[in-house]
Amino acid sequence: MPNNPPDEGNTVAQQTDEQPKALKPARESMTLLVAAVIVHDTATNRVVLLQRSENAKFAQGMWDLPVGKSEPGEPITETAARELYEETGLTVKPESLKVAHIIHGAWGVEAPNGFLTVVFAAHDWTGEPENREPHKHSQVRWVDADAIPENFVDTTSSALHRYLGGGPQVSLDGWQ
Repeated sequence: MPNNPPDEGNTVAQQTDEQPKALKPARESMTLLVAAVIVHDTATNRVVLLQRSENAKFAQGMWDLPVGKSEPGEPITETAARELYEETGLTVKPESLKVAHIIHGAWGVEAPNGFLTVVFAAHDWTGEPENREPHKHSQVRWVDADAIPENFVDTTSSALHRYLGGGPQVSLDGWQ
């Protein structure tokens, strides 16, 4: 190869046969990354749940865990802590979260290419639950773990029941 002087102002690295070309991001086929949190008061055996309002994007009127989408470049533990605080006012340290369940869905309302929800359990938190997003939720409150409402989002209901019952830690939804 000839030894040519570098082009002034050109900061792009030259491609050689030894360097593999980087692939473009597969944005059209990316799986949406989501975090959910089971705040479990083991002393009283109760969990924090929210009920989606009639104005919610999906699952109107149904119960759910605090849950939300990851922001680009955000670690999933940070997503969980952020969403929990935004929805309930409860604060957890991201490093204290324990993986409780994984949900892999083939399709979702905001995820036509599928979604992966990492469900965390939190046993240490500060604050009392409050409805910080009344435009999205009709209520946020403690619920006895033995009296989980039936009108619950299927995927997170399965994750919560499996966590409470010590069942399998992975759920597949819509893959059959």
